Amino acid sequence: MTTAEPQFVASAANALFKDLRRLAHDSTAYRRQGRLWLEGDHLCRAALERGVRPAAAVFAESFWTLAAVEWSGQAERNIVVSDALFAGLSALESPSRMGFVVDMPHAPALQPGQACVVLDRVQDAGNVGAILRSAAAFGFRQVAAITGTAALWSPKVLRAGMGAHFGLCLVEGLEPAAMQALDVPLIMTSSHQGELLHKQQLPWPCAWALGHEGQGVSEEIARRAHLIVRIAQPGGEESLNVASAAAICLHASATARQT
Repeated sequence: MTTAEPQFVASAANALFKDLRRLAHDSTAYRRQGRLWLEGDHLCRAALERGVRPAAAVFAESFWTLAAVEWSGQAERNIVVSDALFAGLSALESPSRMGFVVDMPHAPALQPGQACVVLDRVQDAGNVGAILRSAAAFGFRQVAAITGTAALWSPKVLRAGMGAHFGLCLVEGLEPAAMQALDVPLIMTSSHQGELLHKQQLPWPCAWALGHEGQGVSEEIARRAHLIVRIAQPGGEESLNVASAAAICLHASATARQT
């Protein structure tokens, strides 16, 4: 790849810088701009490994000398900002000194027969990102987000997902009624009712419904459940964090699939 000559930005009033900062700090700016902000070495590498070509690469000025060797040929354009500006751009406690701007992928349609994770108003960005990582790890390539769920492509969810986004089909903004289209059994978890997970013969493919951190799965989606399960907790805790429960349930499905 040829190395694009950099554009230097030294003012916080620069219109390009303002757009970048909105992408980095506003959880829904990606919907308005049609672009994503990926910050840090790991997330940028994950995108490249999935064949994503960034529209722009952004570097702190002190990093540009090194970046010009390894990174600058990856993007259509290079933007170099002063270290002070990059610190204001970054949403990390320790700014990584680089990031990519990538175009939003096309919004996919729900695939009825595909193994799926249904996020029903899961609101914490860290939980959502962690669930996406588990979905990718355990073979659930589709994630369907009900309205009220944290924005799947927001900067915080992207950071928590650690690159999982780029291997998944992500469908967001769905109403509960859209789950009627699923052509696979729907399984939901509960902290106080249902069959013990480890004693079940789990179907494949299937859809796992994971609910709001406090309220759980909505009644409308619960009515469609083929199976309700609970996770054995011999330690006596009242409930598990939704991301922890997701990892256990999706792993159980992956294990059952291989036996």
